[in-house]
Amino acid sequence: MRRSRLVLFLGTLLLAVTTALTGAAAAHASPQAAPGPYVALGDSYSSGVGAGSYISSSGDCKRSTKAHPYLWAAANSPSSFSFTACSGARTGDVLSGQLGPLSASTALVSISIGGNDAGFADVMTTCVLQSDSSCLSRIATARAFVDSTLPGRLDSVYTAIRDRAPNAHVVVLGYPRFYRLGATCIGLSETKRKAINDASDHLNGAIAQRSRAYGFTFGDVRTTFTGHEICSGDSWLHSVDWLNIGNSYHPKASGQSGGYLPVLNSAA
Repeated sequence: MRRSRLVLFLGTLLLAVTTALTGAAAAHASPQAAPGPYVALGDSYSSGVGAGSYISSSGDCKRSTKAHPYLWAAANSPSSFSFTACSGARTGDVLSGQLGPLSASTALVSISIGGNDAGFADVMTTCVLQSDSSCLSRIATARAFVDSTLPGRLDSVYTAIRDRAPNAHVVVLGYPRFYRLGATCIGLSETKRKAINDASDHLNGAIAQRSRAYGFTFGDVRTTFTGHEICSGDSWLHSVDWLNIGNSYHPKASGQSGGYLPVLNSAA
């Protein structure tokens, strides 16, 4: 009798353990639910200028299927994907034309913004075409703008995002350093290259500070682009592209997939 009870007890215990383990394995194997709505805002570094494969309906915004937001959405299948980033966008353009898809249900927002406000295109034009002293002077003007005016403009954008998408996880992506220093490279002087890199660091610092003040995640792409700057021999960035000037100083498709996408993956 005692032996029968013991056998029954052990059999019941074995069944319970087996059921628990099988259930746990099944739960572990079940696919995760797709993430909620994703909205990609920002400028040309988010739209994918320089990467090619532009979506025809995006027109001059030049949204690319090789841009990091598009790649992230393709890999993660969010419940909806709204891609409003646009070439040339400044903070005011985000406020006036990109925030429509945001709502209380938005789960993820990504954005790169601030470079055009700081006069990025004019800085690079000056540094390519003019002297070292002219380049340094234009960069000094841009740095002063970043210190005095850009933080308020970023605050306006970040406040609007938080107001419209209060439940979203927001990833603010920065900009790469453009040049590898100390390398033999035709083009800009080492003085100009270093000043441009330092200016990028200064801009990233301002963006990181303001984004973190809102509880957003700052995605720093300088590490992923290290070794792939212009003059590196394996650049993920266009230098001056005289055949398509709009590509100049923008990430190639390799920069979007190898430089930006891993940072968004980690931050999201």
